[in-house]
Amino acid sequence: MSEKWKNSLYPLGFALVFVLLWELAVRALDIPLYLLPAPSSVIAAVDANLGSHMLVTLMEALVGFLIANVLGLLTAIIFVHSKPIEKGAFPLAIALKTTPLVALAPLLVVWMGTGYSSKVVASMLICFFPILVNSVKGLKAIEYEAWELFSTYKGSKWDMFWKLRLPTSLPYVMSALKISSSLAIVGAIVGEFVGANKGLGYVVLISSYHMDTPVMFSAILASAACGLLLFWTIAWIEKKLIFWQRIDEI
Repeated sequence: MSEKWKNSLYPLGFALVFVLLWELAVRALDIPLYLLPAPSSVIAAVDANLGSHMLVTLMEALVGFLIANVLGLLTAIIFVHSKPIEKGAFPLAIALKTTPLVALAPLLVVWMGTGYSSKVVASMLICFFPILVNSVKGLKAIEYEAWELFSTYKGSKWDMFWKLRLPTSLPYVMSALKISSSLAIVGAIVGEFVGANKGLGYVVLISSYHMDTPVMFSAILASAACGLLLFWTIAWIEKKLIFWQRIDEI
């Protein structure tokens, strides 16, 4: 068996053991369904509608994720090439990051309604700061000797950016993307909590009102699956894109 398949078996094995222990504990301790449903009850609660709600949340998170990463990278490029703008605007970005998303989400609903846009913006806001900070750090992480070599050969700012700054920043950017991939789901669900009629956040909220814990757990696990899907996709792209760097631990 190849090393790749062996590595894939570790999380699968741990997940199976965890689910088995969860099922046995619920049955042995006779825990009420409304407190902690067994995995079998959660699976039984899954219906066709959950897939459509999952797709809605995933699309909201993905669009917000993509917009945040494009804006964050462009902003980082501007910061690196303009010290006054960086010194003036960076505190605003920090203030935006430190403001809880649950406090901003009601405002987004007031401004944009309960439709698709407010969830996308909520997802975008929570993803913006990690890509901005890591991109700025990565774009500034060039070695002095490399910068001196480019300067000696009269390299233009475009050459400096495209052939030196950008390749150097890729490990930092990809790390930020992996962080943001899971945060994007969180942002979309928080937006759905405030005002929505579809999506996983809506399912969690409605099921909590009705004390339907198995349905609530099914939505929570579906949101976790969305986060894992985005994270693994970014990790796969990272291995293909940064081919000169060993990604896996030795």
